[in-house]
Amino acid sequence: MTILRSVEDLQALYGVPGEASLIKVRPALLPEYRRMIEASPFLALATVGPAGLVCSPRGDADCVVRIADERTLLLPDWRGNNRIDSLINIVRDPRVALMFMVPGSNNVIRVNGTAEVCIDEALLNSFEMDGRHPRSVVVVTIGEVYFQCARAVMRADLWNPARAVAAQGLPTPGDMLKSAKEDFDGSSYDREWSERAKKTMW
Repeated sequence: MTILRSVEDLQALYGVPGEASLIKVRPALLPEYRRMIEASPFLALATVGPAGLVCSPRGDADCVVRIADERTLLLPDWRGNNRIDSLINIVRDPRVALMFMVPGSNNVIRVNGTAEVCIDEALLNSFEMDGRHPRSVVVVTIGEVYFQCARAVMRADLWNPARAVAAQGLPTPGDMLKSAKEDFDGSSYDREWSERAKKTMW
């Protein structure tokens, strides 16, 4: 197995990026980038810390973030499993990367920057949903933002309904938990999930 271990070797193999790959990278939101983000209900949040890397899915009923200005995004931290891996990383190392996806679009928006975890009461209250509020808001300062070309999503044929995998053919969360811990009651976990989700979505 031949392994490349230097930037120079990689550049020799892949060549020089085209003009479009370079000029699309901006230090702040262009109006078109803003429109894409405003249409996105889902993103992947990547963080780094002393214990390693974390990539976490984030979703919302509407736009997954609030755009405060051309260089600031506000990401409410809604209920989850309380592991808070991403937040732990952010308070130790502020570097973050976000990838926004828009259902039906083959293009994604990528943001690299820094983040802080904010618990200002007025800000938390401004995100009220069904009478509940996020426990914190991740405030992202954009370092660079750009769109990713569509090839990966096109190759995956991601939005084609005919490619959807039937849930019945996949392991359930209960199956996976039981696989991790043999005496875990996976059946009860799966059976109770719907009601638990209704009470803890926001």
